[in-house]
Amino acid sequence: MKTSLISVMDLLKMLLMYLLSVFFICKRFLGNYLPKKRVKRSKSVLNIEEIPLYPNQCVPQSVNYHFTRKCNYECGFCFHTAKTSYVLPLEDAKRGLRMLKTCGMEKINFSGGEPFIHNRGRYLGELVRFCKRELQLSSVSIVSNGSLIRESWFTEFADDLDILAVSCDSFNEDTNKAIGRGSGRKNHVEKLMKIHSWCEQYNVLFKINTVVNTYNFDENMTEEILQLNPIRWKVFQCLLLEGENVGADAIRNAERFYVSDEQFDEFLQRHNSVECLVPESNVKMQNSYLILDEYMRFLDCTAGAKQPTKSILDVGVANALLFSGFDETMFKKRGGVYEWSKSRPTLSW
Repeated sequence: MKTSLISVMDLLKMLLMYLLSVFFICKRFLGNYLPKKRVKRSKSVLNIEEIPLYPNQCVPQSVNYHFTRKCNYECGFCFHTAKTSYVLPLEDAKRGLRMLKTCGMEKINFSGGEPFIHNRGRYLGELVRFCKRELQLSSVSIVSNGSLIRESWFTEFADDLDILAVSCDSFNEDTNKAIGRGSGRKNHVEKLMKIHSWCEQYNVLFKINTVVNTYNFDENMTEEILQLNPIRWKVFQCLLLEGENVGADAIRNAERFYVSDEQFDEFLQRHNSVECLVPESNVKMQNSYLILDEYMRFLDCTAGAKQPTKSILDVGVANALLFSGFDETMFKKRGGVYEWSKSRPTLSW
């Protein structure tokens, strides 16, 4: 009986918070049409940016913000494709990030698309600086294909960046080109090596992301990975998502890139001597990331597609989280929480 009463009380609290947020939204959008004498401003009305998490709601400890979908590469298996070219105004993006910090965010990862493509990386740099200096997040990271990164960016923004992850699916340049990870005459592997040296020079933790697919599942990357010695080597199984890289509405068709669980396991076994390897199968990956799109909407992938919530800028973090489909248990199981700050004196990766 006591457990039942507690559950009812929690539900009533959630309902109250939801009604308050709806009231604020209505007030915000309809206020201009109401007679001024009827509008009563009250300091007691809860600001949408101050709405707390609901009882027992998961904390958005680590968030992935894909602020742009545009990219200069054409990877055939990409599961976050250029369906729009929209990028939030910088101040709106900062407001959303501040809201996430208020609700418990400790780590932000900026991704795309290609995050360095917008305004030649300056927009990204301003967000990195804001998150580290003003929000004082314990970890700020980036995932990039690396092709547009310049040393001048490091000289201006590297102090505020903890981790830079570069995508590399092969150390064979022909394989990279076949996958679509290339642009013109640029050599992807050579640029990877250059970025690695910049990370060492400017004190940024270096990480590598690899997607196992039909073009690289039989490759042995052990020697090169050991030579580069990244803090983490994230190895993903090629993931199919309806409307992104498979299906009638998709920009890509990744079915020819998809590998079976057995093929993925073979790749992992071939590299079992690499201590920094962190494997992520489709089961581990699909729902264990809190993903924000270019409108700051969480993306629910539970049904095999990306179903967006309302933007946190419109309904608040707590209300958007209710429909995010986030699997916090799997997030922790796959090692989503780790030593993710370069400021720690001793790292155990």
